[in-house]
Amino acid sequence: MKSHTRQLSLHVPARTGLVNITPDVEKAVEESGVQEGLCLVNSMHITSSVFINDDEVGLHHDYLKWLEQLAPFDASPSRYHHNRTGEDNADAHLKRQIMGREVVIAITKGHLDFGPWEQIFYGEFDGLRDKRVLIKIIGE
Repeated sequence: MKSHTRQLSLHVPARTGLVNITPDVEKAVEESGVQEGLCLVNSMHITSSVFINDDEVGLHHDYLKWLEQLAPFDASPSRYHHNRTGEDNADAHLKRQIMGREVVIAITKGHLDFGPWEQIFYGEFDGLRDKRVLIKIIGE
């Protein structure tokens, strides 16, 4: 069985944002030489996410608006107990929990086995600094 690991470094220049990382993951799959297997992609930070959905700007806007309604940014310690520790990112932790930590995609004939319109996204909820995404590929 083959194994291949790659890390992506990302820096979203805003507090929140969505980045299509599909081309980076496809490149890692190609580099791995795996023809049949699995690809794990996960955020290595507790205030960001990796998820699969459609690459459509309206949907991205809707996601960020919806998440802000569910867990609005509020740096004050009155809304979120976590912010009483001196942090200001409690909302980002909650948004990450909703959007998820990782995705696993099948690899078939050397390619990511997606359904129609599926793409892999990195979701940033406490940006303005460097973050990492792990890509781990296993298979034959």
